[in-house]
Amino acid sequence: MSPTVQTFDLGSGVKIPWLAWGNGTGSAAQIPVEAGLAALKAGIRHIDTAQSYRNEGAAGEALVKSGISKDQVFVTSKLSEGPGNSTIPFNQVRPKIQESIQKLGFIPDLFLIHNPFIVAPADLKKTWQILEEMKDAGELKAIGVSNFRPQDLELILDGGKYKPAVNQIEYHPYLLAHLEPVLALQDKHGIVTESFGPLTPLLRHPTGGPLKPVLTKIAKRIFDANPNLPIPIDEFAVLLLWTRAMGVVAVTGSGDKERIKLLADISFLPGNLLTKADVEEITSIGKTVHFRHYRGHMENDFALPILPDGTN
Repeated sequence: MSPTVQTFDLGSGVKIPWLAWGNGTGSAAQIPVEAGLAALKAGIRHIDTAQSYRNEGAAGEALVKSGISKDQVFVTSKLSEGPGNSTIPFNQVRPKIQESIQKLGFIPDLFLIHNPFIVAPADLKKTWQILEEMKDAGELKAIGVSNFRPQDLELILDGGKYKPAVNQIEYHPYLLAHLEPVLALQDKHGIVTESFGPLTPLLRHPTGGPLKPVLTKIAKRIFDANPNLPIPIDEFAVLLLWTRAMGVVAVTGSGDKERIKLLADISFLPGNLLTKADVEEITSIGKTVHFRHYRGHMENDFALPILPDGTN
């Protein structure tokens, strides 16, 4: 793993690169082997996949074709729901995890429960215990969760042998107000946040909201002050650098080779480009808006803040 890419500590000596390329959405999901190979050749050393993406095998194939040693690449996968978003029968949890390992061709560095609804409510805590047992047996390495609300985290933390290494959630400035209880709980227990959809304020918000001109201003300042940077700094780079400055892993994807190369170049940028004031300004403005793109899990029985969506 490149020593010049910042990592976060998951405990027990496990280091997770701060930026991951994911093969679950958009053009990345359509050409997962070709795009995954492009990501690895560009220098990205963290690949994110899942059972529901149907691309675990493609992640393993891309790694083999790259010629890069597995110990140089961090790979995340996830236990996902059954066909048609059906819940997984509890007796199928362990076989489905073993199937992921078989498809990948190796034990992933991090394995997550994709959301708290993939099993029946009565089976969620027992499902976490299976991950703990497989970790103890050396069948899994780091284990964590995704799309877990405060009540889901509290359920598995109560009496759990291991705390989740991460909670992978939609995370960006426009969700900070809603996520406060989740983030507080994770901070208390040392659970790292992973962000999917970190670029949502720019890619999916109808106007960009009040954050967009701030990101433009910061990007211009950085670009003017650092003429020798290997890439031009734009609003997208600033938003990803803010994610890193918040101590959050960014998971994003693309099937476009030029865009993938740009993501790789951003992952190598120094950590001092954003000032403390930049980070605070992005954070404070983000908290004035609530806008979520992936609404399927985190808005269920988890009260939303009374805030504008930033479209006006």
